[in-house]
Amino acid sequence: MAKDSDGSCWICGKREILPFRCRYCGKAFCAAHRLPEQHACQGLEFGQRHSGYTGGMNNKGSDDVLKDMLRTTTKKAAKGLAKGIWGSIMSSMKNSPSMAIIYICLVSFFVGNIFLGVRYFDLFKLTPAFMLAQPWTIVTHMFLHVDFGHLFFNMLVLFFFGRELENRIGNSRFLGVYFVSGIVAAIGYSLTVSNPYSSVVGASGAILGVFATLTVLAPDLRVYVYFIPMQIKYALLLFALLDFALIGSNDMVAHTAHLSGILVGLFIGFRIKRNMRKYNSAYNSYYRRW
Repeated sequence: MAKDSDGSCWICGKREILPFRCRYCGKAFCAAHRLPEQHACQGLEFGQRHSGYTGGMNNKGSDDVLKDMLRTTTKKAAKGLAKGIWGSIMSSMKNSPSMAIIYICLVSFFVGNIFLGVRYFDLFKLTPAFMLAQPWTIVTHMFLHVDFGHLFFNMLVLFFFGRELENRIGNSRFLGVYFVSGIVAAIGYSLTVSNPYSSVVGASGAILGVFATLTVLAPDLRVYVYFIPMQIKYALLLFALLDFALIGSNDMVAHTAHLSGILVGLFIGFRIKRNMRKYNSAYNSYYRRW
């Protein structure tokens, strides 16, 4: 079998002044063997699968062809994986407010702690002395966290108990519980802190409000506190007692914000429970008449 470097056909060896060069495999052929089907072209299947491919296999051997195919397949797989992950994230954010809050907090953490730093925190943290001048901080402080441990613990609690509360009261009510608890927690902290220039960040007040509301609706729910199993009502009591005992300590934790969130969560929980009882009573009474 002759080589095509001298203008001879790669199949039969026939020499031509102007040989045909295959746009798929790059080899030279005579008129009888010029079509890809007539010389069993290795790149024909590749070209059919990749319609946008414009002859990049010219002057390449079979190893280069395989490399191109592998490179193209890898790019498509990576693109598909990224698209699948992004689709899953968007779907979970759309269906679950808890997941949306978690993703926002994650993005905020990396932006604040890695890229923008102090300037980012100064813009969105809650400082009681500047609350009237920066009213948006009463909400934005809930999406800031000072370190990974702070972020991880809050998001872990929200992931398990936030989604549980969503399933019981719906997404709209859940958002009401979360943000009302967080805002009241911020106000409670601002009214009780001794130094009005002491800033606060974190979603703990809002999350404890969610936890308290769920406790009212499902007091016997089984949870684990530091790997110790107990009913959720006892876990909430433990958290409340710890926060109350540590008020005034120098542990850099806004205990009054935690307690304010718990009180709001309890109030909303009892209100929702009472409305549910009224609805169930009216529902049962209606069908008894039938």
